[in-house]
Amino acid sequence: MKIALIGATGFVGRAILEQAITRGHSVTAIVRDTSKIAPHPQIQVMGVDAQDPQALALAIAGHDRVISAYNPGWATPDIYEQYLTGAAAIVQATKAVTGWLLVVGGAGSLEVAPGVQLVDTPEFPAEWRQGALAARDGLVALRSESELDWRFVSPAIMLVPGERTGQYRLGGDQVLFLEDKPAEISVGDLADAILNEAEHPVHLRQRFTLGY
Repeated sequence: MKIALIGATGFVGRAILEQAITRGHSVTAIVRDTSKIAPHPQIQVMGVDAQDPQALALAIAGHDRVISAYNPGWATPDIYEQYLTGAAAIVQATKAVTGWLLVVGGAGSLEVAPGVQLVDTPEFPAEWRQGALAARDGLVALRSESELDWRFVSPAIMLVPGERTGQYRLGGDQVLFLEDKPAEISVGDLADAILNEAEHPVHLRQRFTLGY
């Protein structure tokens, strides 16, 4: 397939890029800094502002799948506003030219108890809160899209470096636990689940999660 990958140089984006290439797909890597992507025959690199819907639409036109690992940066002072501006632009651009979108979000909006989301608990780290709230509100906005073929993936609470194993559990809107501890997932297996969904979509207009 032809995959447009927004945010291909981040922690998750790089893992998705590597697996997409391994699986034989052609990828347009949409990034802020094109120098961070090494030349590869299956990769086309485009420097595009993810907050510019018109430029994005031109970049993703003609692709079978759009995967967004967009994150303005955890150290960005106004990450909440920046994230939602980018998220809205990505949705607008995708609706205009292709219609299929997978958004990589965080675990903050997963429920730890009925009606209680992780980001709203006292234990949630303050330095991650604004980014987590933005991703949650981005998911709320996605859920109002009745025409866009969207899906949203939240990794387990503990997202760690590591290779693909292909051995993990899928879930829905609740935090996954392993016995009495929150489950973890490697970035390699997160990328695996994302590419599986791109190749064989099953979560139409749904959020899903995964963990060991």
